[in-house]
Amino acid sequence: MGTALIYLLVMLLVAAVVFLIASMVFGRGEELEPLPPGASPTRLPAAEITSSDIAQVRFQLVLRGYRMSEVDWVMQRLGAEVDQLRARVATLEQQLSEHQGGRS
Repeated sequence: MGTALIYLLVMLLVAAVVFLIASMVFGRGEELEPLPPGASPTRLPAAEITSSDIAQVRFQLVLRGYRMSEVDWVMQRLGAEVDQLRARVATLEQQLSEHQGGRS
């Protein structure tokens, strides 16, 4: 019984050492190096956001996911863009209905 426990402890120790060595050699598995503190990969144009702009958005990874301030900023920008587009569509629809009403 004592010998089996020693073998188990040695196997766990060897597994931990192998894991630590592999972690140091191969890193976290990221393709790019981590950004310096305070830097942000999140970019959006000042106006007229397109679907390709949204597809290219990247957030900085932190311990438990993405940096919330960057996600909040992008969501705020996208929300403002959607509101602006909806207001423009409403204005154009109103102008169209007035124009069509005047022709009748």
